[in-house]
Amino acid sequence: MEKQGERPLILISNDDGYQAKGINELVDMLRPLADIVVCAPDGPRSGYSCAFSAEIPLRLNLQRREDGLEVWSSNGTPVDCVKLALARILDRRPDLVIGGINHGDNGSVNSHYSGTMGVVMEGCMKYIPSVAFSLCDHKPDADFEPLRPYVVKYTRHVLENGLPKGVCLNINFPLLEEDEYRGVKVCRMAQGSWCNEITTCHHPRGYDYHWMVGYYQNDEPEADDTDNWALTHGYVAITPTTFDVTAYEAMEQIRNWET
Repeated sequence: MEKQGERPLILISNDDGYQAKGINELVDMLRPLADIVVCAPDGPRSGYSCAFSAEIPLRLNLQRREDGLEVWSSNGTPVDCVKLALARILDRRPDLVIGGINHGDNGSVNSHYSGTMGVVMEGCMKYIPSVAFSLCDHKPDADFEPLRPYVVKYTRHVLENGLPKGVCLNINFPLLEEDEYRGVKVCRMAQGSWCNEITTCHHPRGYDYHWMVGYYQNDEPEADDTDNWALTHGYVAITPTTFDVTAYEAMEQIRNWET
């Protein structure tokens, strides 16, 4: 929340790299609302989830400094970038941590693999209100303009009202024009999985090598309370997410093992 004599401060990172269109469009959308510090990887880090670097030295490079804006890059992971910013760049605690705007959706189990979600989970574990924005479009030149009113609206709302402790938001946008959105749904994560994830090739030098490929399968396509259903039917999907992964409903059953 805004302090006396200070604008709110937003820390932004991503997993597409600091030069990606999505993060730069996000900065443009939010500069009227707050001072912004970007600390993002120096190249793509998709699929890094909550990984951090324990065996390589990390570097920080200032790429840009303007009134109310600093842009830093690092050779680390998205989570490294958040940790570095909190420890070495910022002179005060940010009011909000944002991941995105991601090129590609982070619905369902994709949220577990996503470096964009790693950003907001790290913020959430620091008890800082945190929000991820993702668009269902992997193209480098994706059009993020239809997202602008929603990104501004929900960012302003979280700045003014905060979020419950230990809860962050995973917000995904279908690939539509703004006037084609059917609305907004607060929904749960769909149950789904990735299939046929490995393809194997034979190298001319005599050994096999493997690529991660595959396709996503929605295991409950008719469940209309899920993020996959919302995105498929033209809705903006907002999924409240927590870092507490305890299966509370199973605790009593497992306690029987103690006897």
